[in-house]
Amino acid sequence: MRTQVAIIGSGPAGLLLGQLLTKAGIDNVILDRASKGHILGRVRAGVLEEGTVRLLDQANASGRLHAEALPHDGFSLAFDGRNHRINLFDLTGGKRVTVYGQTEVTRDLIGRREDDGAKTVYEADSVAIHDFDSAKPFVTYEIGGKTHRISCDFITGCDGFHGVSRRSVPENAIHTFERAYPFGWLGVLAEVPPVSHELIYANHPRGFALCSMRSMTRSRYYVQCSLDDKVDAWSDERFWDELRRRLPKEDAEAVTTGPSFEKSIAPLRSFVAEPMRFGRLFLAGDAAHIVPPTGAKGLNLAASDVHYLFEGLRDYYADLSMAGLDAYSQRALLRVWKAVRFSWSMTMMMHRFPDTGEFGQKIQEAELDYLVHSRAASTALAENYVGLPF
Repeated sequence: MRTQVAIIGSGPAGLLLGQLLTKAGIDNVILDRASKGHILGRVRAGVLEEGTVRLLDQANASGRLHAEALPHDGFSLAFDGRNHRINLFDLTGGKRVTVYGQTEVTRDLIGRREDDGAKTVYEADSVAIHDFDSAKPFVTYEIGGKTHRISCDFITGCDGFHGVSRRSVPENAIHTFERAYPFGWLGVLAEVPPVSHELIYANHPRGFALCSMRSMTRSRYYVQCSLDDKVDAWSDERFWDELRRRLPKEDAEAVTTGPSFEKSIAPLRSFVAEPMRFGRLFLAGDAAHIVPPTGAKGLNLAASDVHYLFEGLRDYYADLSMAGLDAYSQRALLRVWKAVRFSWSMTMMMHRFPDTGEFGQKIQEAELDYLVHSRAASTALAENYVGLPF
């Protein structure tokens, strides 16, 4: 098989890049080791920056988003028993975020790709990347024990933290940076109305909590927990009780409880791999970087990577210019590190750390108080939360 761009991974990054390339008349094939059903069953984040929404518009995959998504003009920081609203719309000159589940983004992009007749290979085993340091890279994979080959001009690795793309790069050619956090998030999905029409980030002596939603009838809640915790130890009743303890009284009383249909514990980490380009192999999304979900940046960073990469590929096929592709890693990483910094700062400010003691708690309280009472500080938070330009 021959294509222009081989894309490894059919998550949002790979699908969005594939759709933008297809619309531009650039042939591409997507490979994924998972089944289509498994991909559509994954539960992920759902706060989209305006830049991400614009890319979905450009990909002609945003019709359902605009009909069903929830635009948010602000969110609340809860501490000292009260909510303190951050007015995103006012502080950023009219910008907002959009709540729309990553699973729905994936569903929309898969549907658009199928409508356009673009090729995706699911359940591809033993995917391997070859000769990406040459002018003739190729990818091999197996299905039913038979090996297949895709010759291409470029390979894009959008296959996540554990994917084959980054692991194919020689160790001496890549530099990784990592920070693991000493706690996790216990998350619950339930078919109950959200406690608030906007997100609530809570800092409490018992630990962090987050109230979010996927729709006006489906809620997503989190509480900070130990990395040693087990999901089986958390009944729904125990979870709801703990969540309410960490919220201001008015919110705790407004929580609608119900049976959860998904419950999991996720560790938190910051991770960046540099560079993001190796010959004709380009990394994008979680293959290159991971951020803790506190700042809602993971999916949006993948989208900005796709923006820079698509521009480079479009220019190459329009006039054979390599300028955009040569600049891809530097451009992407400038924005990545700003988002990593913001996600780290939100994580440090909102969570209780086991080794900081009373001093650390007082520093957090002082920072939060300054943040909500200084317009300059609130503006900096809002600008980062709605997303820096790309």
